[in-house]
Amino acid sequence: MSARNPERGRLRRAVLPVGALLGVVAAAGITVVALRATSGPECRGTLPLKVAVTPAVEEVVRGAADDYQADRPMVDGRCVQVQVEARGAADVANELPTAQINPPALWVPDSSMWAAQTQRQAGDEGADAPRLDVRASLASSPVVIAGSERSMSALGWPITHVSWAKVVDPTVPVTLSDPTTSTEGLATLAVIRSQLGNPDGTPKPELIGALLRVGRNALPSVRDAFGKVVQGEENAPVFTASEQSVLSANRAAGSRRVVASYPKEGTVAFDYPVVRVGRAGEQDGVAEAAEGFEQALRTDRTAQRFAEAGFRTPDGRAPGGWTNDADGVRGDDVTVVATPDPDQVAELLRTWGAVSLDTRLLAVLDVSGSMAEKMSNGQTRVEAAREAALTALGMLPDTSEIGLWAFSTDKNPPDDWVELVPVGPLGEPINGAPRRVQLQKGAGSLPGLVGGGTALNETALAAFRHVQRTYDPSKINSVTLITDGSNDDISSIDLPGLLATLKREADPARPVPMIMVGLGADADMNALRQIAEATGGKAYQAMEPEDIRGVLLDGISQRRCRPNC
Repeated sequence: MSARNPERGRLRRAVLPVGALLGVVAAAGITVVALRATSGPECRGTLPLKVAVTPAVEEVVRGAADDYQADRPMVDGRCVQVQVEARGAADVANELPTAQINPPALWVPDSSMWAAQTQRQAGDEGADAPRLDVRASLASSPVVIAGSERSMSALGWPITHVSWAKVVDPTVPVTLSDPTTSTEGLATLAVIRSQLGNPDGTPKPELIGALLRVGRNALPSVRDAFGKVVQGEENAPVFTASEQSVLSANRAAGSRRVVASYPKEGTVAFDYPVVRVGRAGEQDGVAEAAEGFEQALRTDRTAQRFAEAGFRTPDGRAPGGWTNDADGVRGDDVTVVATPDPDQVAELLRTWGAVSLDTRLLAVLDVSGSMAEKMSNGQTRVEAAREAALTALGMLPDTSEIGLWAFSTDKNPPDDWVELVPVGPLGEPINGAPRRVQLQKGAGSLPGLVGGGTALNETALAAFRHVQRTYDPSKINSVTLITDGSNDDISSIDLPGLLATLKREADPARPVPMIMVGLGADADMNALRQIAEATGGKAYQAMEPEDIRGVLLDGISQRRCRPNC
């Protein structure tokens, strides 16, 4: 029988005199609200009700628990004991699908994105997994673009709404909280994808480039971004956050330190749903206690607490009285875009996982005579390849390990390739300058090296063996080779011999996928595809200069799934 009709069901109220003891115990992040009757109907024990909540709503839920306990709830003669635990939504989402021992009976995440994703994953785990029922929201708060007054004024605040385009603008200092652990980061990723993704959900090169840029300075949580601004750090980057967190940070600081802008293109809103978590073997009475406490979460008094804490109503109405001058937020009407579904969330996290993986890559560029031929924009092929490689290089963090080879017949006898920069971290000093700078110099020297034939086969094998021999299991190891022709070194290993050798030497424990890029119509795409397939990589053809950057970024986006993309 539902706790919504307590006079007909098992949920009862323990009648306590004025001298009843109300005990509140806080330990290990858990608030326990318990009652002990001294007269009237006696408790024949306690019934724990575990409630996991996103930290932003902890105080509100704790207040609702106090209200609920004040009515002295009992189920089957046991006094209900509410245990409120503040935990990040991502942490709970990661644990719930396989949590069979003492999961929360109720969960209030900050976004239904996590709830829906967890619900699907739990369904994949079978009958023993917790059962999730995602219910209506308790409050809402839109995602805003935030920063110091100085940083935001440079973007047009408060005269104009700051656009999402600024978040992906390479000239704007922006940081993103890690979308695998923060809802702010995941929501921002969703909006950026809506601006720069393909209709089928796959990422465009522009999206990969944007994520590489903002991901270089990704923070574990949005608290770190707030900390930089509140502490007055010079040139603190712009970031994204919930409207409520901006208001809360300013109240905690005692003055306006952070200001918010509402993106004109629309935004995602945090929606704070109630999620009922059931499981096989759940203790009798928990379902009724959960129903009763959910009623307490939906009372007018709890709604008022949400408003006082800086939240909007579930349908997006903001409390009156907020101002930019005092609060850093205005409570503007906002355009809310659709919350991503579980499939879209999974794709977002896969894309982020791919671009955020540490790279160990050997770039191998053809400098045979034909690379001096002009492309449609007037650049030579080698110049176009150089510019695309430098653009991709600029997006990678200093921890990425990159090296550069150039090749043509007898370029460095007896070898057909020459090492311009050895593989290593971009931020590591080498010959008096960071490797990133040395790579720029090395790439700049490529046009001066053009000449000779295309020693494709020997070079491909040497590059593969070099990266495999120096394999780093903590990174994604790969080779990217760019060429405009076919192997014309008659003294080298032939294609069947090369393919047989690559397949024989390939080691699943040390995968080295080769990304083969053919420039123009003369590239031997048949050979390039076979070489790529033999190593679990992929071949691309770039007919125009602008295609080269796109295929390089696509190769980065698919690193995680190699060789099974």
